[in-house]
Amino acid sequence: MSKELTSRTEDYSQWYNDLVIKGGLADYSAVRGCMVIKPYGFALWENMRDQLDKMFKETGHVNAYFPLFIPKSFLSKEAAHVEGFAKECAVVTHYRLMNDTEGKGIVVDPDAKLEEELIVRPTSETIIWNTYKDWIQSYRDLPLLINQWANVVRWEMRTRLFLRTAEFLWQEGHTAHATKEEAVEETLRMLDVYAAFVEEYMAVPVIKGVKTPNERFAGAEDTYCIEALMQDGKALQAGTSHFLGQNFAKAFEVQFLNKENKQEYVWATSWGVSTRLIGALIMAHSDDQGLVLPPKIAPVQVVIVPIYKGEESKAAIDAKANEIIASLKELGIRVKYDNNDNSRPGWKFAQYELQGVPVRLAMGLRDLENKVVEVARRDTKEKNSVSLDGLANHVENLLAEIQQNMFDKAAAFRTSKTTNADSWDEFVKLLDEKGGFIAAHWDGSSETEEQIKEKTKATIRCIPLNNKKEEGKCILTGKPSSQRVLFARAY
Repeated sequence: MSKELTSRTEDYSQWYNDLVIKGGLADYSAVRGCMVIKPYGFALWENMRDQLDKMFKETGHVNAYFPLFIPKSFLSKEAAHVEGFAKECAVVTHYRLMNDTEGKGIVVDPDAKLEEELIVRPTSETIIWNTYKDWIQSYRDLPLLINQWANVVRWEMRTRLFLRTAEFLWQEGHTAHATKEEAVEETLRMLDVYAAFVEEYMAVPVIKGVKTPNERFAGAEDTYCIEALMQDGKALQAGTSHFLGQNFAKAFEVQFLNKENKQEYVWATSWGVSTRLIGALIMAHSDDQGLVLPPKIAPVQVVIVPIYKGEESKAAIDAKANEIIASLKELGIRVKYDNNDNSRPGWKFAQYELQGVPVRLAMGLRDLENKVVEVARRDTKEKNSVSLDGLANHVENLLAEIQQNMFDKAAAFRTSKTTNADSWDEFVKLLDEKGGFIAAHWDGSSETEEQIKEKTKATIRCIPLNNKKEEGKCILTGKPSSQRVLFARAY
């Protein structure tokens, strides 16, 4: 099956598409720019969603759901916000269809025009803050810590499965606070939650930073992000957390009576990650043989493939396999037993390699007689014969080892692809020949940032939160700079 995959060196973009389609994660849709998430891909998203949901609730957040449709007038209440999303909005203008009088099928009923157009949710700040106006009256109502799991629509012209589609799944947190300090603390707390999830569960190292004003979320005062590096040397924004200040509270007149009996506008945050994390997962870890999935979120952590001839040997292997399955499930391990007669073992091996199952167990009658099983790990492709005694604990330890090895490998790659540049020529050469993150001085102006982007297609991914002050000169203008920022070409 790996022969059906385009190699990364031949065509990285096609390799990615091959993995998504042939790995059974998603498919193209009849609706242009939209995707169908297949069961295997959705199981992966469910594991990611469930873990994130648990982490959100551990930090005091609760889930709610707000409408898919937003009155057009809501979007125009926050100027920067509407400007940022205006070109991506899908608009509902009518509420009814009718049969064409000339027999040409279904047409829009011209008499069913909406009094006010509805925007299909590109993000929910406006509808949520209009609602919060009724929910928040006093300091006793704060903080309000709400998250929603939803779909959103942003009318993308150039799409790629998981990475950029017209409709995608995500979560969006929207919180309200009594003070600026509490809101900033919340913004950074959720950034830390995202970083912990991506590193500990997806095994992808990230850099936490703040966006420049040019790259800031429309309507935010500050946007914080986590940036990851893909195997082709391009960056991918894996999550964002926004300090919204009082912008939306003022736009929607959300005030509260403080402890001194005075009216104040509340302080706000919003934060989100989406199904593009699946794209990040694929591009950070996978190889020319297929997906490589971290055990903590893999839909199937262990697959058992029996090798037998005849019903008698099959029955004996089935009995032992059921014992192994029970012992693995006791440890909370997600295991699949593939005793399907329609495919040969070799085909199954290739299939589960393609799908990135972290551990494969293969067992024949001779293995059973010798009380061993063949254990193969997906990340390094190593195979060993392991005793059936204590097998479950061995597999549990192996899954933890694979998880750590995947993170260490990705971290080492990022280190090897992170370089300082001190001149324009060096900067351009690194972008073209090495890629990755480039730490370089920038004079702090939006004009210079735009010029660099126009000349090289590289953007400032973030100003790292742990940045050290360092005097230098901007790589483009030669003007003074007090710190390096992180540049990269990106998805």
